[in-house]
Formats: sequence, C-alpha cells, structure tokens
Amino acid sequence: MAVRTTDRWIAARIRQEWWHAAAWVLLGLALSAVAVGPSLYVPGKVATEAAFRDARPCDSEAPARDDGAGCLRTIRGTVLSARTVKSGRTKVFRVRLRPPVPAPADQSIDLDAHGDLSELVQQGEGVDVTTWRNDVVSVSQGGVRERLAGLPDEDPTVFTGAALVVVWSAVLAFIAAFGSVRRARCLATGRPVVPRVPFGRAKPVGVVAVPLVAAFCAGHFWGTWTAVVMAVVLCALIAVPATILALRWDREPSPASPPGKEATGPLGEPV
Repeated sequence: MAVRTTDRWIAARIRQEWWHAAAWVLLGLALSAVAVGPSLYVPGKVATEAAFRDARPCDSEAPARDDGAGCLRTIRGTVLSARTVKSGRTKVFRVRLRPPVPAPADQSIDLDAHGDLSELVQQGEGVDVTTWRNDVVSVSQGGVRERLAGLPDEDPTVFTGAALVVVWSAVLAFIAAFGSVRRARCLATGRPVVPRVPFGRAKPVGVVAVPLVAAFCAGHFWGTWTAVVMAVVLCALIAVPATILALRWDREPSPASPPGKEATGPLGEPV
C-alpha cells in the first residue's frame, strides 16, 4: 500500500514538473515576443539621437517655429513664475515664461530643485531657453546652464536597456523550464534530484543581482552605448564561467539526499 502511494505521488510530481516546464516555456516565448517591441524602436531612436547630436544653432533666417528643423533654437523669455513644486514623489523647480513665446518654451519647464538655476532664476528676470524640434534642451541665465533630462540622446539606451531586461527574463524562464524537465526525468528514472549549484533559495538573488551590479558599474564608468555593451560583456564574463563550472559540477557523482531532508531543484525549491 505504501509503495502504491509513493508511486502515485511520484507520478503526480512528474506530471506537475512537465506542466511547470510547459508554463515556463510559454512565459519565455511571451517575453521574447515582448522584447521585440522596444527593439523595433531602437533604430529610429538612434537616428533621432544622431540628428540631435549633429544639430547646430539656427541662423537668423530660420522661421520662428519649425518643428521639423534640425537646428538648436535659442528663445529669449521673461520669467512669469519660478517656484519649487511637487511632481509625483519628487520636487522640481518649475519655470514658466511670460507669453507670447514660441513652442515648446510656452510650456512649464521643470529644472532640478537643487540645481544652480533654482537659486538664481527669479520672477521677472530674463532666461535663454534652447529648444530642438519639440523638446526643450536647456535653460541658461548669466552663464549658468542646466540641461534637461529625457532628451533624444537618452532614448536609445533606455529602449535597449528595456529590451535587454525582458530578454534576460526570457532566458531565465527557459532555464527554469530546463530545470523542471530535468527534475521530471530524474523522478521518472528514480535518480536523486540534485541541484546543479547547491545554493538553495539564494540563487535567484544572484541571478537578479548580477545584471543589476553589471549595469550599475557600466553606467558609472562608461557612457551611453559603451555602457550598454559593457553591461552585456560583464554579465557574459560572469555567467559563462559560472555555467561551465555548474555543468562540470553536475557530472560528479551526487549522493542521494540524506534521510529527513528533501531534495531541492535548480532554484532551491523542494521536489
């Protein structure tokens, strides 16, 4: 009777692992499809970035407003209001110019609440606003200049980073599917289920921490596209040796789990 109960339990676990594997594969395929979205935007964003970086100051004959112009336009305006306000969870130094001024300088401009301009700009004073197409690039006064965040030269790295995050998640889903298949086969053949790298529940932390640390280091020491490339290189330098080590480790004979202690799978979960 006990043998039949054990056999039924093993059969149920095998079916469960195969269902888990199918679910992980479907998730990996879905994430791979999602990664295509931001990837499709990257070429266009790169072209816009190149146009922005090559932009030169507009000449005096340029029209007062031309959203398609590829030049940097300087708009001289008078400050209507300048005060620190809350924007979401952060504080910004919001400046509005007295109309009439051409777009996009006719909208409120959010500067760093702790920047130099927040201490200089006052109501009724003049400021220079540099614009490019529909974006405000910078604000300056008396030789002090502040460049705004979220400009076109930052978009490509944001979209590339988003695509890499989703691709990394898809890879993890496929690895989890492989682990479920491996556990199912081990249970079916009566072999002990021994994790490739026996770090238990600490493994997911390492899997998530590695790309975060690599991205932080790359962004700290390099800029823009170099940081993206170096983040991938750093992850590869860590992941490839770790994978080879894990595969070699798994070839060694592994003893069965000791009595009273349940074996664990590749992500530290009980099997």
